[in-house]
Amino acid sequence: MFCFCTYFDRHYLIKGLALYTSLKKHCQSFKLYILCMDQLCYDILSKLNYEEIHLISLEDFERFDRELLKAKQNRSLIEYYFTCTPSLPLFILANHPDVNLITYLDADLFFFNSPKPVFDEISDHSIAIIEHRFPPYLNDAGANGKYNVGWLSFRRDGAGLAALRWWREKCLEWCHDWPDAGRMADQKYLDDWPTRFPGLLVLQHKGANLAPWNIGGYWLYWRENQVYVEEDPLIFFHFHGFRQVNRWIYLTNLASFHLKLSTFMRTYLFAPYIGALLDAKREVSPFLHKVQIGKSIRDPVASLPWQKAMRMGRKTYDTAKSIFDKDCIFILDQKSF
Repeated sequence: MFCFCTYFDRHYLIKGLALYTSLKKHCQSFKLYILCMDQLCYDILSKLNYEEIHLISLEDFERFDRELLKAKQNRSLIEYYFTCTPSLPLFILANHPDVNLITYLDADLFFFNSPKPVFDEISDHSIAIIEHRFPPYLNDAGANGKYNVGWLSFRRDGAGLAALRWWREKCLEWCHDWPDAGRMADQKYLDDWPTRFPGLLVLQHKGANLAPWNIGGYWLYWRENQVYVEEDPLIFFHFHGFRQVNRWIYLTNLASFHLKLSTFMRTYLFAPYIGALLDAKREVSPFLHKVQIGKSIRDPVASLPWQKAMRMGRKTYDTAKSIFDKDCIFILDQKSF
């Protein structure tokens, strides 16, 4: 059985459910531990009652690691979420003795194939991490870290636990949403892990963690009814920054990395993901009055009239720019354009 964990609040609930459905489609046996970052998220998932999902309430999680509550007072909400990342695998390993290897996943991942080849590559290593794999034209993106937090595996052994405990201490000390003195949120701490911790593997499978920031560096093609990333089949895609701006328009976030949406990407990557998001939206709609896909807690809260006007203006600008940059997908009658 593969054991995964992730966290999200109501804003990422739809994406989290799309992640779950993709795992269910491609994994014969798995458990997904979800840390619910707000009560509404916990209540909705409790009602849905999916067999492979094990829910963790924020109250229980913070009771387990009380130092998080101190950190919560001196950072933003998104920074607090980042701070929680290393504590989540520690919580699971401490409370579920049957779990020998726990893999953290970002909630905006989506699987197109079984993760078994990735676990085969991990073999008996204690820790597995994955590079961003920025292409040469994105060399300036290194401030975000060499490695991406999207997939992280930790074994219940000395090296795996040592890495988690070290990382937790660093995130409690400093975990802000800006680069500073070689640090950036929870992510850039990973830069020296290959030399810091024994038993660590840097994953090499090209079909693992394909993303807007690295897709421009690969040759993609369709063969045997699946997407290939050069010689490797696509395992999972990281839909970083993907969001819905209105009823018909979705932004891919490719333009942020100097790319334009191709017909291939729209057909074989983004259209299946949108379909999964819409299915998840229908599942959740009886319990959540207003369901949004891709809203972020980074988005400012607009309560005053002038704030709402500015938000609407920004939304209109972003939509127009995405159309000009060929960075959006139109969905009409469940067909993408």
